[in-house]
Amino acid sequence: MVSYKAPDFSERIALAKQARDKALEKLRDRPAVDPAQAAERQAARLAKEAAARERRQARLAEQKQRQADKRAAAAADATPAAKPKPSEDEARAARDAKYAARKARKK
Repeated sequence: MVSYKAPDFSERIALAKQARDKALEKLRDRPAVDPAQAAERQAARLAKEAAARERRQARLAEQKQRQADKRAAAAADATPAAKPKPSEDEARAARDAKYAARKARKK
């Protein structure tokens, strides 16, 4: 029975050179790119990039506006309310009304 003989270094080099030459020949056989089509593709790519840039900037501006709104709301919540604090008598009357309403619901 004949055993498998691995190719030696020189054979591997020759096979690699053949593969490289074949790939280069395949590239040479391709038709040249039409300059009008290339310019059209580049213009389309540039337009797409500009639109993406505008969307990114709009999203960033919206995000900054949301953050500013949050900060403004937090600052408004942090400031003391303009409502005066109820007097003791008013607080007592509100508490008594709340208890009376609870009792009325239980009945």
